[in-house]
Amino acid sequence: MRSDIRQDDLIESIASALQYISCYHPADYIAHLARAYELEASAPARDAMAQILISSRMAAIGRRPVCQDTGIVNVFLRVGMDIRWAGFTGSLEDAVNAGVRRAYLDPDNPLRASIVADPLFGRSNTRDNTPAVISVQIVPGANVEVTVAAKGGGSENKARLAMLNPADNVMDWVLEQIPAMGAGWCPPGILGIGVGGTAEKAVLLAKESLMQPLNMHELQARAQSGDTLTPEDALRLELHDRVNALGVGAQGLGGLTTVLDVKIKTYPTHAAAKPIALIPNCAATRHARFVLDGSGPVHLAPPPLDLWPDIALTRGQDAGRRVNLDTLTQEEVASWRAGDTLLLNGRMLTGRDAAHQRIREMLARGEPLPVDFRGRVIYYVGPVDAVRDEAVGPAGPTTATRMDSYTDMMLDRTGLFAMIGKAERGPAAAATIQRHKTAYLIAVGGAAYLVSRAIRHARVIAFEDLGMEAIHEFQVEDMPVTVAVDAAGGNLHVSGPERWRRQASHVARILRA
Repeated sequence: MRSDIRQDDLIESIASALQYISCYHPADYIAHLARAYELEASAPARDAMAQILISSRMAAIGRRPVCQDTGIVNVFLRVGMDIRWAGFTGSLEDAVNAGVRRAYLDPDNPLRASIVADPLFGRSNTRDNTPAVISVQIVPGANVEVTVAAKGGGSENKARLAMLNPADNVMDWVLEQIPAMGAGWCPPGILGIGVGGTAEKAVLLAKESLMQPLNMHELQARAQSGDTLTPEDALRLELHDRVNALGVGAQGLGGLTTVLDVKIKTYPTHAAAKPIALIPNCAATRHARFVLDGSGPVHLAPPPLDLWPDIALTRGQDAGRRVNLDTLTQEEVASWRAGDTLLLNGRMLTGRDAAHQRIREMLARGEPLPVDFRGRVIYYVGPVDAVRDEAVGPAGPTTATRMDSYTDMMLDRTGLFAMIGKAERGPAAAATIQRHKTAYLIAVGGAAYLVSRAIRHARVIAFEDLGMEAIHEFQVEDMPVTVAVDAAGGNLHVSGPERWRRQASHVARILRA
């Protein structure tokens, strides 16, 4: 029996699903993160996971994005051979992109448009987050199964591909990649691994594996009870334990949990080859599946709020040192030490890749800058547009290493005092920060909605044409950050993981308890 799948139903269902995943973490992710939070022995990592869980619940209640990076859209379609397309005025790809456009331009919950049309030259923003990356399979049946995902740039940028020799060890290769990936992918998250096929097939397998349900807790229980595991499950479990034993931890701060699960998909390959791809999913894991059967559009039901653990962040007198950004001095910045918690108050600037590049070009031409950076703090962020009574939409940090090549310029030529982002800085940038007696601070990636609650006022003050990459001025109240690189050379992203790596023998035992 044939099913008629209408264009409007496909468009509406995709738009609805993308809105859904922007606001709601998958239930299996929340369950795995909540358990990791309960077991975590590293105070900075535990606090970071608490912020992610609290922010996630707030986003669900407020129906706002869990992360300011609302991602590049991936759509996987399994199209039954017995269906009939009805009412289509363009291609299947056109219909999918119409759904993406509707979701990202929804006035009730606008999502950040991050897609640039030309990756090589102009890099102009498409303004509606299209086009999506679309994969189609033709399968038996009379339904269309659709999986949508929104993949953040920080985690997607950490993807890895290698063409191993058949005798090469997959475990060794994966363990080599994790330290080099740093924390820009916002751990704790999930590793997707694809092995086999050709180069492009391995990458697709890795991406598809990230859509599978998380079941590491079940796998651990089966192993503890003495059940015989398949070779693939045994590999997943060992990778999970050995990656966590590296001590990277939540946000790269050092701790017991770097990954919540490891997923693997394989495919037959050439006898001379062993293609392998690794793609991480971040703390903003977002995907959902629905089936169109011809009966109309699909709308996913919101999850119950008791899905989230009951966690309260205490920000009392011992929560951190209050800092007045409007009276900040270089001597005060030089007194901060890696690991210190600060509560920022006053005015800060924002800016990320495109703004920094434009500043570089203006300085090279000898032009005056539209913003005075002297004595200021800059936050690497591209916020979501505000709605209703918000000062700004979700506004979590972006990966700071992308700004490393601009760091010496900003500190030497603009008089900037400090920077805020997520993840580690490269050795050259860290040395530059120390030489200028400035500091690098981190906010929690994946806690974008919680961070935005500390922003009381926001306005664009330069480069408005850059959209979400424009320079804003934020007025903040008790915005929590941690000193990651200080003027004396302290580096939390080095010292934290080193400490927990030394305790590697304890990690697997605690996580399996």
